[in-house]
Amino acid sequence: MDDLELADWRERVARLYLSDVDLIGFRAGRDELFATHPQSPIPVAQRPGFPGVRYFPPNPEAVVEAPLRPASGELRIDTGGPDGVVAYRRVAVAETTWGSLTLWWIEAYGGGLFVPLRDGTCGRESYGGGRYLTDTVKGTFGRGVELLPGDRVRLDANYLYNPSCAYDDRWACPLAPPENRVDVPLRAGEMAYHD
Repeated sequence: MDDLELADWRERVARLYLSDVDLIGFRAGRDELFATHPQSPIPVAQRPGFPGVRYFPPNPEAVVEAPLRPASGELRIDTGGPDGVVAYRRVAVAETTWGSLTLWWIEAYGGGLFVPLRDGTCGRESYGGGRYLTDTVKGTFGRGVELLPGDRVRLDANYLYNPSCAYDDRWACPLAPPENRVDVPLRAGEMAYHD
């Protein structure tokens, strides 16, 4: 039944990301999933009384539009888990005010857009390994990354979120590669789960 629970988790995540709720409603919906769903990354023992994820306050300055330029090449990451080595293909680079960020395509069945990043808050205020703006394989569509006409992208750091491994060691997660590391502290989105 774990596989069916995982399918349900992904559907609920996708529905939340595609819903018309505002940022506050989105965060409340996400906290509810984390507290109650069997596939939550929050350890089972910590779910009763789960207070919710800690977030930076909404930050309108954490939203940028940036031009995209084509990119090529591949990155292979050994997850250290059952997924083994996962290949990612560069599809574009966003030239943001934060720095250059590569948009990756996951080279697996069905594929998916993946944008991990590590910023100046990581390791102090947010998870040390970095956060994600989107991982469409997991159903995170349309909030952190929005493709625009004319080879442009809108990035909203208010939707940065921790990978599952930030909550529990039972998860193995790809982290931001060096080309997706920026020095700017992005005080937006999810904060570190553990102090």
